[in-house]
Amino acid sequence: MNNRSKLFLLSAVIATAVTGIFVNGQMASAGGGGPQKGTHKIGFTDEFFLEDCTFATTGSNRFFILEPNYQQVYRGEEKDGTEVELIITVLDETEIVDNVETRVMEERESLDGKLFEVSRNFLAICEETNSVIYFGEDVDFYDENGNIIGHEGEWRAGEGDNEAGMFMPSTVLLGAKFFQEIAPDLAMDQALIVSIDEEVDTPAGEFQDVLKIKETTPLEPGAVEFKYHAAGVGLIQDKDLKLEEYGFI
Repeated sequence: MNNRSKLFLLSAVIATAVTGIFVNGQMASAGGGGPQKGTHKIGFTDEFFLEDCTFATTGSNRFFILEPNYQQVYRGEEKDGTEVELIITVLDETEIVDNVETRVMEERESLDGKLFEVSRNFLAICEETNSVIYFGEDVDFYDENGNIIGHEGEWRAGEGDNEAGMFMPSTVLLGAKFFQEIAPDLAMDQALIVSIDEEVDTPAGEFQDVLKIKETTPLEPGAVEFKYHAAGVGLIQDKDLKLEEYGFI
């Protein structure tokens, strides 16, 4: 089999893993594991054949940019009037997680001008598919005096039962359901692609053909968030936060 055929086959396999396959009317893992593997019994794929990937710490796909010094700034207001600012920056730093060199993407969230949370997300791109894979995050929460008071939600692939998840697939398929985080009892975010033709107006501009993702987690039943991603830009809206600035710094 030539390299082009191998690449096509691997892309097809991961696309199948992301959407899932049906056996006797039930969602099953494309990986063919046990009854839980691939679905966690709720229809969201968690097997992405990462053993077939060559990982890169820089790159991009249609809806995500993993290039050092790319930055996005979001602002919004919570229902109680709290002003929120979120700054996402792809750092010129890498870190080894689960024997993979990953790129560090920092998120800094402030409430009414005071730092509230800093997370360091560990990401890499599968060169064979161009999908962005999520290897975990370190998290610091701050009090009003600037002291670190907790690390809720942090996890790393390879520790205990934790595994890398799909952060942004290169092949975007309507109805695809996949785990972004696989850290039992810590972080289990799961994504459902609900639309690929949204129109979103932000302070940074008006965007067409926007990808809309519904995020939920079995750790918080009933909790729902919607995120919107624009081609060539990335995330443009996260709940009430809208993109105001983006580009390389």
